[in-house]
Amino acid sequence: MSEFTARYLSDYTASEFAIKTVNLTVTLSNAATHVSSELTIEKLSDTASELTLDGEHLILKSISLDGKTLSKNEYMLSDTTLVIPVSQNQFTLVIETEINPEANTALEGLFKSGDAFCTQCEAEGFRRITYYLDRPDVMSVFTTKVIADKDAYPYLLSNGNKIEEGELGEGQHYVTWHDPFPKPAYLFALVAGDFDLLSDSYQTSSGRDVALEIFVDKGNLPKAEHAMASLKHSMAWDEKTFGLEYDLDIYMIVAVDFFNMGAMENKGLNVFNSKYVLADKASATDTDYFNIEAVIAHEYFHNWTGNRVTCRDWFQLSLKEGLTVFRDQQFSADMHSKSVTRIQNVKVLRAMQFAEDAGPMSHPIRPEKVMEMNNFYTLTVYEKGSEVIRMIHTLLGAEGFRQGMDLYFKRFDGMAVTCDDFVNAMADATGKDLTLFKRWYAQSGTPELIVEQNYDSVSKRFDLNISQFHRPSDNQPNKHDLHIPIRIELIDPVTEEVTSKLLELTSASQSWSFSCTHKPVVAVLADFSAPVKVRFDQSNEELSQILTLADDYFCRWDAAQKIMQHHLKRLTIDITTDIPTSFFEMLSRCISDIKDNAFKALLLTLPSFDEMVSQIEQVNATSLCAAIEQLKQLIATQLESQLLGVYQQCEEFQSVDEGEQVANRSLQNVSLSYLSAITAHEELTEKQYYKANNMTQALGALTAAIKQNTSMFKVLMSDFENQWRDTTLVMDKWFTLSASVPNDDIYGQLTALMARDDFSMNNPNRARSLVGGFVTQNPKYFHCESGRGYQFLADRIVELNKINPQVASRLITPLIQFKEFDVARQNLMKTELQRIQKTPELARDLVEKLDAALT
Repeated sequence: MSEFTARYLSDYTASEFAIKTVNLTVTLSNAATHVSSELTIEKLSDTASELTLDGEHLILKSISLDGKTLSKNEYMLSDTTLVIPVSQNQFTLVIETEINPEANTALEGLFKSGDAFCTQCEAEGFRRITYYLDRPDVMSVFTTKVIADKDAYPYLLSNGNKIEEGELGEGQHYVTWHDPFPKPAYLFALVAGDFDLLSDSYQTSSGRDVALEIFVDKGNLPKAEHAMASLKHSMAWDEKTFGLEYDLDIYMIVAVDFFNMGAMENKGLNVFNSKYVLADKASATDTDYFNIEAVIAHEYFHNWTGNRVTCRDWFQLSLKEGLTVFRDQQFSADMHSKSVTRIQNVKVLRAMQFAEDAGPMSHPIRPEKVMEMNNFYTLTVYEKGSEVIRMIHTLLGAEGFRQGMDLYFKRFDGMAVTCDDFVNAMADATGKDLTLFKRWYAQSGTPELIVEQNYDSVSKRFDLNISQFHRPSDNQPNKHDLHIPIRIELIDPVTEEVTSKLLELTSASQSWSFSCTHKPVVAVLADFSAPVKVRFDQSNEELSQILTLADDYFCRWDAAQKIMQHHLKRLTIDITTDIPTSFFEMLSRCISDIKDNAFKALLLTLPSFDEMVSQIEQVNATSLCAAIEQLKQLIATQLESQLLGVYQQCEEFQSVDEGEQVANRSLQNVSLSYLSAITAHEELTEKQYYKANNMTQALGALTAAIKQNTSMFKVLMSDFENQWRDTTLVMDKWFTLSASVPNDDIYGQLTALMARDDFSMNNPNRARSLVGGFVTQNPKYFHCESGRGYQFLADRIVELNKINPQVASRLITPLIQFKEFDVARQNLMKTELQRIQKTPELARDLVEKLDAALT
């Protein structure tokens, strides 16, 4: 059905032309921005006779080649390309174009975010600004002059260092920026607006002073303090950990409300979704604070892993993203609890990336085929890509990994390279053979490990056999064995001694033997050493021993999760199933014995709906939702007094340590989520809401109230709305909560919410808060047996197709993963997908996913 052309990694060829310098002059206007682009170009191939430039949604005004204006018969123009015959080896090309930022609701290229001008050029947005070789391996030195009305746009920003500014006639002014580092067009940025500015500075390890500037909407200046502190922490960490120092005189961050992504690492001028910049205790949760710090770090770390060394082509996206996610996760682990941070990362991977690996858009972290590049900004490229980097770190050790990073930058600084180049640098620096390991980059799917054990009590020999299994897929029917690092702990149940080992599985099946006085209990995959599933027949008693005795916190948490999953599966089959008292005794011991409140909160949290979906074949969503609620109710009833005691201790807790406060609030909210299932404790929710002096506790109370007394929830939500109606990011939370209410009137409520004056599908954050909130936070009604939830989402996809295809493409994911559910729901979802497929002028983003799901 597709009218679009796919691109293949195997077809890559280097550009026949290099663009040495780019001189842009951008005269801003809402509906008619004028762009003058002067390019100095060098031919790299003797046989090249035509220069083909990318361009979309542009009005071409004029072209001149070496000072000569070209007539229309001297070039070829289409909707997506500009082709110019050339004979010169070196030449200067000047192209004048006009664009309409105000009408650009796709938010790619140059667009309006509220009253400000803003750009987003990754992956292929620069072609919406001017005609260009819009590919990451064409790296140029940019000089950008921005012209606009001074009163409306006092700040005119672009990449690099400011080299000139001045006044022009008729109230206009200009600023010229020069970036001395060659960069691909996807890293170009331009912002113009009237902001509040938070200024600071940072002295690098070599003694250079760097100006730090964060631009936010008027009135939000105090909410930028945490972002600034996070930036300075990131700069210091990268110097200490990897010896990487910032290279420009200024580092700028701009926060905007209309943005498709979380943030963008444009050289020296990062553009951020405001939700990853703005925070104070009243309006942002502890999770918001953590995420802001992580995203600030991620974009800063890109300065080296993405900007100084970038991707040769978009198939290599994980070269920069997987590596930079690993770096930001290491940073977060150093800033906070290593074990809790690791577990949180794994929860995301298992709940979402494993589903992606099993779905129709399954792809390797280095894809082989792409139709719409925006579709490959995925959890596979980012999160699984990070896990692949982490495995290299595990195999080489911290010192070896640092040696590999040093060699990588020494070899490739200022270049556009491949994933193989990175792995080769790691291997060459350490002498480690990573030939087999490279298969991780080319193979899709989640590997499964089959673990078998045998103990000979006479010889005191313990044998462990591990096999790897790879499910065939349509695009890769014949999978290959991988190089998999497997950390294990052997726990002596008598002496309680723990022995750690790192095993390297490099064939279909391998065995290891150990001398053990007693039959050990084995904790497999310590620190989640590889992104795999494990099939290992262990009893609940053995899992309880791991929970109690293992050194590795991930293994302890994972053991508790497996026990909970076991009981949830039984309840899904029969909701009246008896849960043994040993399960509640295990949780009781956790409450009593574990001192780390953050870890305790994770241990007590039931697996989510999404986490359970990956554990069950053809899920009946209704039964799964009921099972989760039933187990929650049973835990609340059985452990009521202990949970109440924990809640009261948390309520009375006082500490000056911020980390302890965060952990305490987390445990308090988990305790409340259980106690709210008991009618006698409804007043705790109301009390916590009105007493809360921070967003974490207020939102924890509202979340607990969702499934309690409806009238009380409405009162609390009304109060919350009245308090925060003028704070955009908090109202996004309000919309998500409103969409999460599990009652039969939810569809009428969704309609009413979309009719509000403060709701707009043009705003990605607001669309995601409502539509995404309903889909992810209200599984009972999204997956209702009538299919009405699927119809609601399909209607929004059709609507967004015309407004913002990127957002539409991301929201459609739950529908295309229909094979995870029972046959009746599969058919309902396919019906909606087929309806979307018939939409006139369906965007390429959606065509690709529908092709994969329905073909």
